[in-house]
Amino acid sequence: MKVERFEHADEVELVHHSFPLSSSFPEGDTFSVREALLRRHGMGGSQAETSTRRIEKLAESEGLIPYRVLDNKVDNTDLAHEFLAHAGAQGKNREAWDAIFATYFGKAEPVFSVDDLLVLADELGLDREQTRRALTDRRYRRQVRDDAARAQRLGATGAPFIVVDDRYGVPGTQDSDRFLELLRKAWDESHPLTPAGDAPVCGPDGCAVPERA
Repeated sequence: MKVERFEHADEVELVHHSFPLSSSFPEGDTFSVREALLRRHGMGGSQAETSTRRIEKLAESEGLIPYRVLDNKVDNTDLAHEFLAHAGAQGKNREAWDAIFATYFGKAEPVFSVDDLLVLADELGLDREQTRRALTDRRYRRQVRDDAARAQRLGATGAPFIVVDDRYGVPGTQDSDRFLELLRKAWDESHPLTPAGDAPVCGPDGCAVPERA
């Protein structure tokens, strides 16, 4: 959803974390999404078509055009997530994720190899050689794995998975109204109304009424 719809959007911090889904794929073995769905989920033909076209339609409803899923390619994405962690450490978390999504889902271009990711580093204004060293040394491998482990503890079994205020997890693709409702709920719970004067103070265990002099 567009967070701007939320009444307190200026107080919301959006941070992307990694949850790689293709770590079991051998690096450098690129194949089609159709083949990946068949390999991993036993999903093919019309079932694969229906499932992925639904995702594309949801993306379109949010203004993400084009958004290519079924006709794309897949490979091991661990290095791409390490690139995202590196970019985040340089203060470009949101920009790097936007660039990855625009390149992969918008242009259907690969984001799997060091050379692919150095192109994005140039676009983001990251130091090219520093980025190359971070990727070849696998400097952020542990951070990516820790992100994935944390997501699993919160209940994630796939992506997307959104966590609001470290309390509410929303799996899968949902419409904007659902997220807006959850943001409002989390906000109201973390910003209780402050009573004025001698009004009763109410909490989860009941209400405390001030004593009268």
